[in-house]
Amino acid sequence: MFHSGYLDNHSIFPGDSPNAVHEVEKWLPRLHSVVIGPGLGRDEVLLENTKGIIEKSKVKGIPIIIDADGLWLISQQPSLIQGYQRAILTPNYMEFSRLYEAMLRDPVDSSDHHGCVLRLSQAMGNLTIVQKGERDLISDGEKVLVCSHEGSSRRCGGQGDLLSGSLGVLAHWAFLAGAEKTNGQNPFLVAAFGACSLTRQSNHQAFQKFGRSMTASDMVSEVGTAFSKLFET
Repeated sequence: MFHSGYLDNHSIFPGDSPNAVHEVEKWLPRLHSVVIGPGLGRDEVLLENTKGIIEKSKVKGIPIIIDADGLWLISQQPSLIQGYQRAILTPNYMEFSRLYEAMLRDPVDSSDHHGCVLRLSQAMGNLTIVQKGERDLISDGEKVLVCSHEGSSRRCGGQGDLLSGSLGVLAHWAFLAGAEKTNGQNPFLVAAFGACSLTRQSNHQAFQKFGRSMTASDMVSEVGTAFSKLFET
């Protein structure tokens, strides 16, 4: 679910409407993954509906990517997603710290980033965590991958939305492929590494063209060629 509303037969149903969960549930059999958080906001009614949509998505086994205000919701009520191993959380440093303290009751150890992301994933029931940063740290509670693919010195607003959106696609693909086609690796770990690499490559290409004036839209325009460079050559 993107933003606080969704499209159905050319009509907008607001995410804070009383029947939002029921209306979204009708769409779930047609969805390959669900992305929750970008543009969500923290309105109480909207968040209650979001909880309902998360629960309905879990029942159907749909991969769920949670970012932005969706992560704030999870930090308030971790049990919503805890143990659901088809979920991927994409916190930045501050969001990660909030989740870590909520789950482990201790502050993040700044001298052990790898250990912290591993422990948070384990505490969350071994779902996949992507800690965004200068290097992206990715863990499923079993191992930690580091994505340091070249990007640029500019991180623009909306870049996280590109990551969570691409994760929605790659998580579905990797889930369908299964471990036998991902060299025995956790498919969601592979999807997360791929999405981080794709976002960074798009950032790099856009920065080469636009420099400091680069926007997220410029990055989106580079996704096709970035994907080809990374995965089709």
